[in-house]
Amino acid sequence: MENVEIARIFREVADLLEIQEANPFRVRAYRNAIRTIDAHAVPMRKLIEQGADLTELPSIGKGMAENIQELVETGGLAILDELSAEIPEGLIDLMKLPGLGPKKARKLWDELGVESIEDLEAAAGEGRVAELAGFGKKTEERILQGIQNYRTNTSRFRLGEVDELLPPLIEHLQAVKGLNRLEVAGSYRRRKETVGDIDLLVLADDAAGVSEALVGFSGVERVIGAGGTKTSVMLRSGLQVDLRVVPPESWGAALVYFTGSKEHNIKLRQRALDRALRISEYGVFEIPDESLGDALGERGVASEGELVAGETEEALYEALDLPWFPPEMREDRGEIALALENDLPRLVEQSDLKGDLHMHSTWSDGRNTLEEMVEACETRGYEYMAITDHSKALAMVEGLDAEKLQRQWVEIGEVQSRHPDIRILKGMEVDILKDGSLDLEDDMLEQLDIVIISVHSFFGLPAVEQTARILKALAHPQAQIFGHPTGRIINRRGPIEIEIDEILQACAEFGVAVEVNSHPNRLDLRDTHLWRARELEVPVLVNTDAHRTDELDLAHYGVEQARRAWLGPEHVLNTRGVEDFLSGLK
Repeated sequence: MENVEIARIFREVADLLEIQEANPFRVRAYRNAIRTIDAHAVPMRKLIEQGADLTELPSIGKGMAENIQELVETGGLAILDELSAEIPEGLIDLMKLPGLGPKKARKLWDELGVESIEDLEAAAGEGRVAELAGFGKKTEERILQGIQNYRTNTSRFRLGEVDELLPPLIEHLQAVKGLNRLEVAGSYRRRKETVGDIDLLVLADDAAGVSEALVGFSGVERVIGAGGTKTSVMLRSGLQVDLRVVPPESWGAALVYFTGSKEHNIKLRQRALDRALRISEYGVFEIPDESLGDALGERGVASEGELVAGETEEALYEALDLPWFPPEMREDRGEIALALENDLPRLVEQSDLKGDLHMHSTWSDGRNTLEEMVEACETRGYEYMAITDHSKALAMVEGLDAEKLQRQWVEIGEVQSRHPDIRILKGMEVDILKDGSLDLEDDMLEQLDIVIISVHSFFGLPAVEQTARILKALAHPQAQIFGHPTGRIINRRGPIEIEIDEILQACAEFGVAVEVNSHPNRLDLRDTHLWRARELEVPVLVNTDAHRTDELDLAHYGVEQARRAWLGPEHVLNTRGVEDFLSGLK
């Protein structure tokens, strides 16, 4: 059982305890343990295998350590079973909807008998939710919209979740004797922000041996199908894995086919037909008899036509007079037409980044000190970085007021003297208040090197009000960067209601850069919004919004999101040297 799964189960326990109105300290113990598990680089299962004392970890007491061990060894947790017997587990799903916390979920259960999303939808559809004290018609409407969004998103896994779930499986399969190559294809390889299932392609001397290894993996909950060259299983996490054993001569063709996208592959098939060729997962083949046309299935062509290419992706594309495309570009957004003009862009890479301009320290809600964040940036070879703690409106995380900010500047100066090889920029993530004003005095804003403006409150404002609020903030003379612009948390909280094109046009007008927030829970802006930002020549920054030193490693997710929007180094401000970067900001 991986850390992400343990954290998910602990989160369910904490949610059920809250609904049960249990001791707040007990609930907090689970919440604190979740943060420790999420932050720990080493899987709990490995620590247990090594005989490590889990109670040495922060927020992990004896009872919590026993719970972790129980999960790793049995795959279940007795406390969760007990709570589920008392409280419907479906109430946890209710808490994933916007505006529904444990108290409201309990109220819906107690007063309307709601035990699931389906029950809630029925009650809201009949107008019964609006009649409850503390809800109302607008809340009922938001609930119905939230249910629709929930159903759209929860069938897919966040990219970061899959990145944690896959390595143990891949490590297990790579130990199989005779396995020569393994690649993950599908939307995962194209680095889409969410993944529906996993396509694994392997070259192996013994197809049956690889299939048996997949079926025998400890994380498999059930076998969907096994035999021949294809095996499908469902992992305990709910992620489906389809494994295909591919012959060497078809490796490249299979990788193109199963990487997709479907739309990209349709264009490739049409291009092949224009050249009297047929393309499939088995390769590129000459069509043996034009009269056969489309009557032959792909397998029939594979058996009758002469193989032209298929061993590598490059050879397949070359057979169609095309260059190799980075997987992130394979979405049929004009990439083939651009290639025919010999004008494919050089996409931004993580190695291009020279600084990270959004991170938090113990001055607000960060887990590491200012100096530790600086040292971590220095270790990663950055030329510059910025500490951007929260402003005072976020009182729950002890945001900085003017006096506290000035004290932070003193520490920055001291730390800078000890780290001359990296430029420490003074910054702040300043809240956009409900009326569109900024949560810091103008004279203090003027002294900052970096001003990120962000929305952290009043997410439920109507689109007209929300857009007007942000437009006012963007027009502020000191606004430089719009942080995580839509405020979404993937699969948990939808984006705020704004006219995104109007916002991006205002960014272009006022010279405000937009952020792609690299945290895999956010990936905000999304790729289509970044595409529009590129069209409008709005500068982009790839930032991590790191709250711990290890979260600085999340930068690759933002880079991958930028690549999906065809952004090159010239579009991303923090690929520039420090002086060039600063001159590029408003």
